[in-house]
Amino acid sequence: MKLCRVENLKGGEILSKDVMTSDVRVLLSEGTELRPEYIDKINRLGITEVYIKEEEKILTQEVVILKSETEGFFKDRVKSILEKHTYSKNDELMELSQTADHIITNILEEEEVVEKIYDIKERSCDIYEHSISICSLATLTALKLKLSKEKVHDIGVACLLHDLGLRYLTIEYADQDISTLSKIELAEYMKHPVYGYSALKDENWISNAVKNIILYHHERLDGTGYPLKAKEIPFETQIVNICDTFDEMICGIGCKRIKVYEAVEYLKSYRGIKFNSDIVDTFLEFTAVYPAGSQVLLSDNRVGKVVRQNKEFPDRPVIQIIKDKSGKLVNEEIYVDLIKVNNIFIEKVLE
Repeated sequence: MKLCRVENLKGGEILSKDVMTSDVRVLLSEGTELRPEYIDKINRLGITEVYIKEEEKILTQEVVILKSETEGFFKDRVKSILEKHTYSKNDELMELSQTADHIITNILEEEEVVEKIYDIKERSCDIYEHSISICSLATLTALKLKLSKEKVHDIGVACLLHDLGLRYLTIEYADQDISTLSKIELAEYMKHPVYGYSALKDENWISNAVKNIILYHHERLDGTGYPLKAKEIPFETQIVNICDTFDEMICGIGCKRIKVYEAVEYLKSYRGIKFNSDIVDTFLEFTAVYPAGSQVLLSDNRVGKVVRQNKEFPDRPVIQIIKDKSGKLVNEEIYVDLIKVNNIFIEKVLE
C-alpha cells in the first residue's frame, strides 16, 4: 500500500485502510473503490491523505502449447528422421508415429489445455518447426472438437509428414508468394502433396486417413486448392488445412510472412468459403489475436505492450501502456484491461 494525497486521486483507486472521521467513525472502509463523489466528500471533510493499494505489476505472461525446450527436442527429432529419408526408404519414418503420440501426450499433460488462449507468434521459416507447430495446433483443435483418440493420432502423424514432398523440390519457396514463381516452378511446387503421398501410399504403418491428409492438405472447400482442386475433403484433413494455412502465413512458407492478426483475419474472411466454419471458429477460440509481447497502437493514440490474454476473449488482452497520447514514454505502471473498457480498441500492431 502507499500513502496518497487526496488531491492526486483520479478515481478507481482501492483503499487499503479505513478512512476515519475526526470523531473516529469509519467513513469509507478498506477495499472501497474511490469514486469521484467519494473523493469530493473526503476532500470537503478536510482529509488530505489516504492509504491506497498499489497496482500490482503484471509481468508478461506468454502461454504456449509446447514449452520451448520440449518443442526444440521434438523439432530436432523430426529433423533427424526426415533428413535421413530418401524417396521410398521409409523405415525410419515409422518413428514419427511415436513422436506424434509424445507430442499429443505433452499437450494433454497441461492443465485446462483446451480452455486456454495461446500466444502463437510469427517467426522465420523452418519446415521442421512448422511441422511441430501444426501438429500442436491441429491436435488442440481436434481435442476441442472432441474427436476420437484414433483420429487425433492420425492428425498428429499426418502433420509431421504432410510436407514430406517439399524435400523433393529444388525450387526456392521460403518467404515468397508462390504466385510470383514461374509457371514451371509453380507447377512443380504444387506437386509436393503428390510427392509426399506417393512416397507413403504403400506403407501399412499409417492409415489411409493419414495418407489422405498428406495428399489433400492444400485443397479448399471451394475447389481453389491444389493439386486436385477437390471439394470433397475429409473432416480431419480440413482441420490440418486450416492449421497449415495459418502457420504457413505467420512463418512464410510459400507466401510472404504476415502478422498473426492478419492471418486471423484471413481465416475469418474465408470462413465458410475455403474453410469449414466450425473448425475455424474452434481454432480461433484458443488463438491470441495479439500475442503476449506485441506492441500495439490503441484507438486513443496510446502505445502499449500486450502482457496477458483474457480467457474467452482472444482479441481483448491486457495492455501495459508504454507511451502516452503525445508519444512520450510512460514511467509509471498503467494497465488497460480491454474486457473492462468498451471504448478502447487495438488499431494496429507496431513493428
